[in-house]
Amino acid sequence: MFELNGKTAMVTGAARGLGQAIAVKLAQAGADVALCDLDAAWLAETAGKVRALGRRAECYGVNVAKGDSVAEGVKAIEKDFGKIDILVNNAGITKDGLLMRMGEEDWDAVLDVNLKGTFLCTKAAMRGMMKQRSGTIVNIASVIGLMGNAGQANYAASKGGVISFSKTVAKELASRNVRCNAVAPGFIRTAMTDALAPEVQAKMKELIPLARFGEPEDVANVVLFLASDASAYVTGQVLSTCGGMVM
Repeated sequence: MFELNGKTAMVTGAARGLGQAIAVKLAQAGADVALCDLDAAWLAETAGKVRALGRRAECYGVNVAKGDSVAEGVKAIEKDFGKIDILVNNAGITKDGLLMRMGEEDWDAVLDVNLKGTFLCTKAAMRGMMKQRSGTIVNIASVIGLMGNAGQANYAASKGGVISFSKTVAKELASRNVRCNAVAPGFIRTAMTDALAPEVQAKMKELIPLARFGEPEDVANVVLFLASDASAYVTGQVLSTCGGMVM
């Protein structure tokens, strides 16, 4: 049910963290993976993990915030793999700060990568999906896009935009048998959360009914579901992966 044999997945922000976990999870299910990121060294590590599973992996230095870079990247992927069946828009950044102190450059940088990048990659990849009359798009949003968070006005706006964008894409592409959904992770265990003081971690966990941080694989499992035929009747939805933090 979760098999992706014969499928090609394009994953942005694939060099590390969630992107790497997602790429590996899709490969475990049988997909070949086009890995997109600007961090060549870490991207090579992800490629090695995918190839170790017996799947094909190719690396592309795509800047998701630049239209020309995205167009060239998608064109190269379609040439190399023949098609794109699955697009995972995972690339994202944060530049946190209180709104009254937030500079225009920090606002623009986050919106450019998180929201504009999702728009550009979707627009470029959807053409082939529409032509082949099949495909699935999974956009990585955040619970912050659902609930907001002090000090993250730019991030919240970008992820809230990704959620609304996903619903619109789902409505526009449904007639071509192309689905689009969003995943909204909560607090996920990363090097950044591991570095937090124990009392800070404890305070954050108080907000989570399951009383623990999620693992990157928890998010990757949800992405796999949405990328597979197991979710063939699911489109335009937002699946929160947050341990119950948002209900």
